[in-house]
Amino acid sequence: MSKPLKQIHLAAHFPGVNNTTVWSDPEAGSHIEFASFAHFARTAERAKFDFLFLAEGLRLREQGAKIYDLDVVGRPDTFTVLTALAAVTDRLGLTGTINSTFNEPYEVARQFASLDHLSGGRSAWNVVTSWDAFTGENFRRGGFLPQDERYSRAKEFLDTATELFDSWHGDEIVADQESGVFLDDARAGAFVHEGQHFDIAGQFNVPRSPQGRPVIFQAGDSEEGREFAASSADAIFSRYSTLEPGREFYADVKGRLARHGRTPDQLLILPAATFVLADTDAEAQELAHEVRRQQVSGQTALRYLEHVWNRDLSGYDPDGPLPEIDPAPGENTVARGRASVRSHRDPLAIAREWRERAAAEKLSIRELVIETTGRQSFVGSPATVAETIDALVQADAADGFILVPHITPGGLDAFADTVVPLLQERGVFRHDYTGTTLRDHLGLAEPAAAPATRRVAS
Repeated sequence: MSKPLKQIHLAAHFPGVNNTTVWSDPEAGSHIEFASFAHFARTAERAKFDFLFLAEGLRLREQGAKIYDLDVVGRPDTFTVLTALAAVTDRLGLTGTINSTFNEPYEVARQFASLDHLSGGRSAWNVVTSWDAFTGENFRRGGFLPQDERYSRAKEFLDTATELFDSWHGDEIVADQESGVFLDDARAGAFVHEGQHFDIAGQFNVPRSPQGRPVIFQAGDSEEGREFAASSADAIFSRYSTLEPGREFYADVKGRLARHGRTPDQLLILPAATFVLADTDAEAQELAHEVRRQQVSGQTALRYLEHVWNRDLSGYDPDGPLPEIDPAPGENTVARGRASVRSHRDPLAIAREWRERAAAEKLSIRELVIETTGRQSFVGSPATVAETIDALVQADAADGFILVPHITPGGLDAFADTVVPLLQERGVFRHDYTGTTLRDHLGLAEPAAAPATRRVAS
């Protein structure tokens, strides 16, 4: 008997807080005006995507003590944008990245429960931590937390928020106009939490929302991040959008679920994926090359190289050879607050490797950066891209993909108009929404409310 076809999950990442955005392209629009967010969300909903995803940066990045203006900056607050989008969409899920290192559980739980009510059950929270003191300077806590403490705080943060979501059971509101009784439980929303990171008590003031709790996403790839996702998340973002790395990550994370009393269908694996489409595969490959050159200008290439060299390289020619001088190791980096710095654990070894590759392949600084940094996940005609996505999902390399176009806000349009119909023809993607909440779209059960302990108001 053949294996049933898996249904593909698709979502859309509003670009900007990443290195894929080409804001200088003539077709690019605003990353701040609401019209851009509305266009993007309506396209995703027209294509019957599961959700829209907003990443978030908590501080303007800098490099060499100057604002790093090669990324988009100035995006409005995530909750403000998502709440506004709830008013111009009907079914599309609304997912926001909110930091657990520099926020408080009561505030975040209140915001997500409110968004869930206002959207009719479409909210989701991507729980992240923050690793650097640079961002911490914006907050009263200052500084930063070591990795083990970050994940310890994140786990307790989520557990505490869950206690708040579950402090209402869903039937406390009577609103009897004749008797004048609004609540039948004077202790609705009561909670007490005593832990390592949080010691709070009171009454949560937002009633149980349509989904019970927002859908929980997690994006960590470390050992701690994978374990956190297996224990607590409904979906995990991944950077593995090719077959073998994808299958390895998929099997690893899904294999952790049983020891947390969970089944494989309770956690979705959703890699981020970029794409370039054209009428033919050859045209798409040519266009992808041009897009990468747009994404990595000479200026961008030098700034990226500085992440490894930890030196001012502005005097070097991006079309020339790599610097002969070695990187300057140290904690005080020229690119504060950038995650890429964290990944360069051994800059001297990286420099040796890159020099060898540049010499062997006769690559300039810019050409090397283009080759060693991210490239488009899916490149080809609509038929080729649809076939590739379907093959990866059926092979258990993913449950679906979060698509990241390089143009805002119209970069998703071609995918919606050409690839989605082909996936529908294959019988692996919905023709219409069959439910109203994000949990419905993702095939996730609504969490049961904790048993109520009745304290009837006197």
